[in-house]
Amino acid sequence: MAAYLKSLADMMAVWNSTDAAEQRSLVESALEHNVHFADPNHNIVGREAFLKMVAQVQSQIPGAVYARASEIGMQNNFCRYHWTIHLNRKLVMPGFDMTEVNDAGKIVRVIGFFGELDRSLSNA
Repeated sequence: MAAYLKSLADMMAVWNSTDAAEQRSLVESALEHNVHFADPNHNIVGREAFLKMVAQVQSQIPGAVYARASEIGMQNNFCRYHWTIHLNRKLVMPGFDMTEVNDAGKIVRVIGFFGELDRSLSNA
């Protein structure tokens, strides 16, 4: 398995774990110390901030299941993929991430978007 694939899987696993020691171990293996994570609700830097953000989101949606919902497209150390959040087997939110990894495969930046893009173009 390519290193970046393991890092992406480990980052997703952090969201699905409630064990602090396991989360920390996954974060240390997947994310650079100064990882930058930005989505519509967060703009944080660093592993500790990432762990705090995950705990906050988990407290807001207890029991949610986070999953990748597409293949991973990769070019020039940038990955793109869709993800979902389900609660009680019902879709809570779909989303899309653009993730940058370094040459060793560790995640240095995640830019997340909520929802799906409207695929139609309007000239209105």
